[in-house]
Amino acid sequence: MDFSLPPELQELQQRTRAFIRDKIIPMEGDRRQTSHGPTEELRRELVALAAAEGLVAPHVGVEYGGMGLSHVGKAVVFEESGYSLLGPVAMHIFAPDEGNMHLLEAVASTEQKDRWLRPLAAGKTRSCFCMTEPSPGAGSDPAAMLTTAVKDGDHYVINGDKWFITGAEGAAFAIIMAKDENGQATMFLADMDTPGIEIVRAMDSLDSAFAGGHAVMRFTNVRVPASDILGEPGKGFRYAQVRLAPARLTHCMRWLGAAKRAHQIATDYALKREVFGQKLIGHEGVGFMLADNEMDIRMSRLSILHTAWLLDQGERGGTESSMAKVFCSEAIWRVVDRCVQVLGGQGVTGETLVARIFNEVRGFRIYDGPSEVHRWSLAQRISRNGANW
Repeated sequence: MDFSLPPELQELQQRTRAFIRDKIIPMEGDRRQTSHGPTEELRRELVALAAAEGLVAPHVGVEYGGMGLSHVGKAVVFEESGYSLLGPVAMHIFAPDEGNMHLLEAVASTEQKDRWLRPLAAGKTRSCFCMTEPSPGAGSDPAAMLTTAVKDGDHYVINGDKWFITGAEGAAFAIIMAKDENGQATMFLADMDTPGIEIVRAMDSLDSAFAGGHAVMRFTNVRVPASDILGEPGKGFRYAQVRLAPARLTHCMRWLGAAKRAHQIATDYALKREVFGQKLIGHEGVGFMLADNEMDIRMSRLSILHTAWLLDQGERGGTESSMAKVFCSEAIWRVVDRCVQVLGGQGVTGETLVARIFNEVRGFRIYDGPSEVHRWSLAQRISRNGANW
């Protein structure tokens, strides 16, 4: 296992780093950032900047306008993008679009790719992924799904409620998970202006980086042609894993970049601030927190690279991405929390970016599977296979 980066990836890393530093960070004060994400106008301006550098959707295959990065390549570039909260938006590699592009490329038909993937990969459109439901519907347990899809001639009629749907407001299309009459989950593609698709309300949340925010949605007698089934009928749960295993890891990559930014801000402050006769960094309580940050950042990166390498070797990587998601989400949270503490009063205000990053990364321990659910799943595997599986 060799973690050294080839020259072309080192060049791309430096190019991405320079793009974020020179073009994106200067836009972080733009007032078109709302509590429900950047406006569409701002998003398009950011994407245009990335397009000029050839950095839009670099994870997508070359035939659809991307670079076809490997998982290790994504680990490097996505971390660099995350150094600014606007970076993944500009490069069009934020959730849910990044995961949806991966899923479409892996599963969609040629016609579906031309219709939905091409404009999405170019950053011309956005999308949403509709799986999570209000109680007692699907959440961490997708088998509890209550949304139904009933066959009616050459169409399916979809009914149900979804929530925590990221990016719904302003999305061009949705990937909808529903159960058929046999209780099998199927994925459907539908334009958001299809009759019966309703955004009931926006949901206020701690985070505000995702374009389109998070929404409650309702599907009332939504008619979708059978030709717009994504992949094969009844394989929705399998396709969800095709999407989620890499998507958990790309969240780790992006938020690691944000944690690195917070750590840099806190370190710079500790090196300059004088208190009780010496620089703040000279006090062990502060110095130890920054040292712990360095360890958490380093170990998170190694966890990501190891899992990315396995995926590049053709491994399914579900268990490894699950472990990486738990470790990284909690390590990243610890890093940013310590940064708030080091900054003191500035850490809980808008005087630096750290308070904003603090709000953004807290949800990562919950979405794409709470840490407790991943631990439970791993414990179940241990109970079946013992400690040496």
